[in-house]
Amino acid sequence: MDFPDEKGDDQPKDSVHKSMALVQTDGEDDASVGQKNTEEEFAGALLAQAHSLWTTDVKGSVKLRIEEGCSQEPVTVHQMFRASVEKYGNMHALASKKGNKWEKITFSEYYQFCRRAAKSFIKLGLERFHGVAILGFNSAEWFFSAVGAIMAGGTMTGIYATNSPEACHYVASDSKANIIVVENQKQLDKILQIRDRLRHLKAIVQYRGQPLQRISGLYSWEEFMELGLDVSEKELDDIVGSQRANQCCILIYTSGTTGKPKGVMLSHDNITWTANHASRAGDMQPADTKQESLVSYLPLSHIAAQIYDLWKGIQWGELVYFAQPDALKGSLVTTLREVCPTSHMGVPRVWEKMMEKMKQAISECGYVKKKLVTWAMSVSLEANLKCSLKDDEKPFLFTLADSLVLQRLRAELGLSCCQKFYSGAAPIGSETVQFFLGLNIRLYEAYGMSESTGPHFMSGPKGYKLPSCGKVVPGCRYKMANVDSEGIGEICFWGRNVFMGFLNMEDKTREALDEDGWLHSGDLGKIDEEGFLYITGRIKELIITAGGENIPPVPIEEAVKMELPIISNAMLIGDKRKFLSMLLTLKCCSNPDTMEPTEELSTEAVEFCRQLGSQATKVSDIMGGKDKEVYRAIQDGINRVNSAATSNAQRIQKWTILRKDFSVSGGELGPTMKLRRPVVLEMYHTVIESLYQEQ
Repeated sequence: MDFPDEKGDDQPKDSVHKSMALVQTDGEDDASVGQKNTEEEFAGALLAQAHSLWTTDVKGSVKLRIEEGCSQEPVTVHQMFRASVEKYGNMHALASKKGNKWEKITFSEYYQFCRRAAKSFIKLGLERFHGVAILGFNSAEWFFSAVGAIMAGGTMTGIYATNSPEACHYVASDSKANIIVVENQKQLDKILQIRDRLRHLKAIVQYRGQPLQRISGLYSWEEFMELGLDVSEKELDDIVGSQRANQCCILIYTSGTTGKPKGVMLSHDNITWTANHASRAGDMQPADTKQESLVSYLPLSHIAAQIYDLWKGIQWGELVYFAQPDALKGSLVTTLREVCPTSHMGVPRVWEKMMEKMKQAISECGYVKKKLVTWAMSVSLEANLKCSLKDDEKPFLFTLADSLVLQRLRAELGLSCCQKFYSGAAPIGSETVQFFLGLNIRLYEAYGMSESTGPHFMSGPKGYKLPSCGKVVPGCRYKMANVDSEGIGEICFWGRNVFMGFLNMEDKTREALDEDGWLHSGDLGKIDEEGFLYITGRIKELIITAGGENIPPVPIEEAVKMELPIISNAMLIGDKRKFLSMLLTLKCCSNPDTMEPTEELSTEAVEFCRQLGSQATKVSDIMGGKDKEVYRAIQDGINRVNSAATSNAQRIQKWTILRKDFSVSGGELGPTMKLRRPVVLEMYHTVIESLYQEQ
């Protein structure tokens, strides 16, 4: 097959794009390369034979929960991509920054890159339903590898870039990875340490920079993309054509805070159905109406980022810009300012960091400007709390505040063109939500889990009510199990987004899915009369005191953080104990290179101290009761929280300040900044025990 040699104006020149010279880029011609017409592909979609709603065998297939309200034709990932190429083929799909220039490729080019990667995986001996594991920061190559692995008949799994070599070994071994795609030398070194123990591993591909050593089975990205040139279109098409929508294509590994990580098996239908329906709930627009743009920076090994960046991007024809690898160390806002995305998603900790930086910038303003900003934000907060829908009419003062002040503040964050702001992966605090309402930014919270392919409930422009996480995604269902007298029960999911099962873990699968196929979330919540969901806590996190009282920790922890702006993390202790106590960390600066929290207090924390007459600038200035003013202020805040407690058992009796703030590198937080309670209990066992020693 002949391919044109010309490169268009936007033709990139880096490792990914060098190989583009061999890929057909003309939209019309490309649509026919070894492909059937999309209408033929979609007509009468075939499903693999299945006898159950779940399986633990990666080669297995499942019955789909197709019913009224979610009757969309089941399609594979490839079918979804082909449909998008036909609709959006000549539109830009991916943008990578090389030097000072953003280099873009179209959906047609994107699709052909994925086919090239698929052929190379086939050439390397990728076996059906064996893994391709991807270890590294978000990039075009990450996307090509992910889609290419699925096209080639494998299963794709991401590995967190922060994983240790042993954690990488667990995922690669469990997924029977034939090929591991790594970002750079740092990630390669991890795999080289464990390579000899991975009996299914056939090759390693490095997608950024050249490997420093020549090792058998190790390929640079350019070498990898050349490997499959002699694999025929028909061979790839036959493999693609054999795939069924109710078969596994992706493994998402849970963070493993309560034991070994579990491999969540997701089918083609899980991915394609969710990419379609969850996006509608979030009011995302198809590219032929208005092309959405976003910045990809959250870990793609997590379902939230993968659905939002990768699969939704294909489904709706979005333009995805890739952030720099140091995005979470400070460069994210720079990227946002450059590209001005139309939608943005962050985990709560990202929104909190933005808030902290913005607060710091405001505190450094002159008197008049600070007063103006404070006024504008209070007007915006009040107007947004009164108006339940974004398009509700707002008062003139709000319009004035927004045009004079708030538009500029949003531009500082790179969010001047952004219409939709999402938060997911962990509960977000009310302080953060209210701060951004003050900037006229509504954070739409999504709630779900890896086992529900991401969102099952979503807030959006048409369904927003604080402090809920929205309504059930259209086409999905829910029920509440074991509801108590206050209307609180376990949230259970039903829909095409519910996973196939945990890989090789039948007991765990049976724990998650009941006999009727409902997914039990393990989360507690209540639904109001309008259908909005309010999360009250996790069953496993529920504190049951020695007196038998059930206490959800999150509302109390959030109340403490709201009362005390100096507090970064608060963790309630008290399971099987006579009374409640609390571990507190103070807001600190982070090392810009390692992201490790330092001893230096943040600007906001220092300001809190100054208002009390304290000169503290470090955690050590305060710890151990050294700073009586700060200790008295914290106790006063705890007292205010206790005054709202519904019973004596829910009052915090003791508390202590820890030397370091929680962090991902420290182990207290998971990859999406979620608090790892069992880890914290173990790490600070001695400190906790000292709180309960008889005086």
